[in-house]
Amino acid sequence: MKTTLNMMKYIALGLILFVSFAMPVSADSTTIIIYGEKLTDSQRSEVKELLEISDQEMVEEHDVTGQDYADYINGNPRSNMYSSAGIILESQGTGLEVNIVTPENITEVTEEMYENALLTAGAEDATVNVVSPVQVSGHSALTGIYKAYDVEGEQLDKERMELANEELNVATDLVDNGDVNQEEVSNLLTEIKKMIAEQNPATREDVEQIVSEQLDKLEINLSEQDRQMLVDLFDKMKELEIDFGAVKEQLDSITNSIVEKAEDLGLDQGFWDKVANFFRDLFRSIGNLFS
Repeated sequence: MKTTLNMMKYIALGLILFVSFAMPVSADSTTIIIYGEKLTDSQRSEVKELLEISDQEMVEEHDVTGQDYADYINGNPRSNMYSSAGIILESQGTGLEVNIVTPENITEVTEEMYENALLTAGAEDATVNVVSPVQVSGHSALTGIYKAYDVEGEQLDKERMELANEELNVATDLVDNGDVNQEEVSNLLTEIKKMIAEQNPATREDVEQIVSEQLDKLEINLSEQDRQMLVDLFDKMKELEIDFGAVKEQLDSITNSIVEKAEDLGLDQGFWDKVANFFRDLFRSIGNLFS
């Protein structure tokens, strides 16, 4: 444990060295509740209670519908929407924080998966509390968050929103396929984004090289089909020219959160070793640039 704590300090110190300034969506601080349209009146009251919103507080309340799912990300307009969220659009530079209030009812998506997907969509400065009074996968919560930005006049790019939804699907598919656990896939997606920001790949082959390098460094073995699914996803990000360098600090924060959560969950030492070895190799490479 002492070795682990020392490594954590080393990782934390290294992360601090990589802080960069984000270029986030600007928003005034506003509290919004987005309800899944299929919730009953009693379930809506439960959502409000879980979000710790009192009747005296000034909030905006909206429903997210199957048609919203279709409009924002070309989803099925007949989808039943249960996932809800409380969103505070923060001032520029605040950063993004996602909390799952009812983890027992959000069965597939983690906080880090939401954060990664929202950064892909271009949603950066917000505190998001995801909640559902019934068990759901959690995928439709993204649509509700997008609607919160929309009703506040913050225009998110439709292609990026669709790609963020695809990213969430890829993340949960990788877990469902049994190749990686939730923490590993979140870490993998985050580190690939960092390398894309650093290397600015020009071709699909360059993207494939980055994906392969991160899989090797994190010692993650995927089937060829899953590898290609990742390459397809990040090649689309390359084509959209998403500037992940602008949110480097937020990506570092996601990595740090994953490491802390790994300890809380008591994950095996192998996970710690993969993360620690990755950062040790990264810091050594950067040090060599200045030697």
